[in-house]
Amino acid sequence: MAWQVSVPELEDRLQCPICLEVFKEPLMLQCGHSYCKGCLVSLSRHLDADLRCPVCRQAVDSSSSSPNVSLARVIEALRLPRDPEPQVCVHHRNPLSIFCEEDQELICGLCGLLGSHQHHRVTPVSTVHSRMKEELATLISDLKQEQKKVDEHIAKLVNNRTRIVNESDVFSWVIHREFQELHHLVDEEKAHCLEGVEGHTRGLVASLDMHLEQAQRTREQLVQAERVLEQFSNESHHEFIRKYHSIASRAELLQARPLEGTFSPISFKPGLHQADIKLTVWKRLFRKVLPAPEPLSLDPATAHPLLELSKGNTVVQCGLLAQQRTNQPERFDYSTCVLASQGFSCGRHYWEVVVGSKSNWRLGVIKGTASRKGKLSKSPEHGVWLIGLKEGRVYEAFSCPRVPLPVVGHPHRIGVYLHYEQGELTFFDADRPEDLRLLYTFQADFQGKLYPILDTCWHERGSNSLPMVLPPPSEPGHLPLPQP
Repeated sequence: MAWQVSVPELEDRLQCPICLEVFKEPLMLQCGHSYCKGCLVSLSRHLDADLRCPVCRQAVDSSSSSPNVSLARVIEALRLPRDPEPQVCVHHRNPLSIFCEEDQELICGLCGLLGSHQHHRVTPVSTVHSRMKEELATLISDLKQEQKKVDEHIAKLVNNRTRIVNESDVFSWVIHREFQELHHLVDEEKAHCLEGVEGHTRGLVASLDMHLEQAQRTREQLVQAERVLEQFSNESHHEFIRKYHSIASRAELLQARPLEGTFSPISFKPGLHQADIKLTVWKRLFRKVLPAPEPLSLDPATAHPLLELSKGNTVVQCGLLAQQRTNQPERFDYSTCVLASQGFSCGRHYWEVVVGSKSNWRLGVIKGTASRKGKLSKSPEHGVWLIGLKEGRVYEAFSCPRVPLPVVGHPHRIGVYLHYEQGELTFFDADRPEDLRLLYTFQADFQGKLYPILDTCWHERGSNSLPMVLPPPSEPGHLPLPQP
């Protein structure tokens, strides 16, 4: 049996005749009509006479009215969530029961058989709904995976941010510490310079005070002589004439009280020009902030057979006769080289090498894995970084190509500064500890352990037999005190 009443019409017929709302706790009177419990109680309270049904006007007893259970269940069923009314085709008024795959829209059966969608591939709505639900579930799963990746990325970003902040705080602390040390060094240099100036000034002032005291003493003697002569001039004529020849002449008086030398102005020359203060102090500070000189010694196991080591393996020179040494893998067999016993794979290091008046020499660093057999390949590409002197006049850096160095004079002591992490190897003229002069800097990406290397070059029949020396570490000197 088909239902002919729609839900909205049914709701209209379930209204209370008193409040015109859907029944709430419906009660049925003896006449068969129903009312809301609240409406019926309120109506009975305001009536003085017997209650009559508002619809049929029949006298009723409200106290004996029973709940209309069936009506209450119908109303409760109407209030439950329900499926929406099925959508229908606007052309044929039939339910939209299939899905056109080509046009991607819902259609009815007649549209698929007779309408514009005939011969199109169609699928039942239930099948399409299941398929789309699966696709939606897959999409949701993919979104969750992407969300998980984004969450992990966010966590990494947060951790990275925290690490950056922490590293920045640590680095800021290091900067404060380093600048405090620099301030301390600057204050030391300032005090030392002022002490030198004050000492120089004291010497000049003491010398001037001595000359001033001598001049004042001479002046007092002259004043006293003048006073004596003035008293003598007041004698009577006879006494004056009688005693005049006994008085020393003017030349004799002045000669008896001479000034020690003529006046010669003294100039204030402290030995440090005003324009050179910053440069001089900067050089001194640079020398002080270098690492402490390394106490290096040479490794006999790496020395070429012609090389002779002495003084605790800190002095090497090329001899005329080969030494009796085993030909082990770490020994140089062609180039007259020797390595230091200590190698460096991190940090900052500084050492010095005394080359003296040798006409040919080379020094620098070499990779521990570089070949030591045959002629040494002197280039950074082969793990060797060197500078050297050739024929007593040509300084060069063994880069690719070689770089001639404009060295002033002939330095006897070479300073080597290695900053491993920064990839810098710098050579200095270290003849004057307070004034290091840059010779050359290699830039490289260092890998593995690096060893200091000395190449004495061939003895050249004795003309190049002078030794190379690793001097013992010494503290850098101070600015020279100005001398008065």
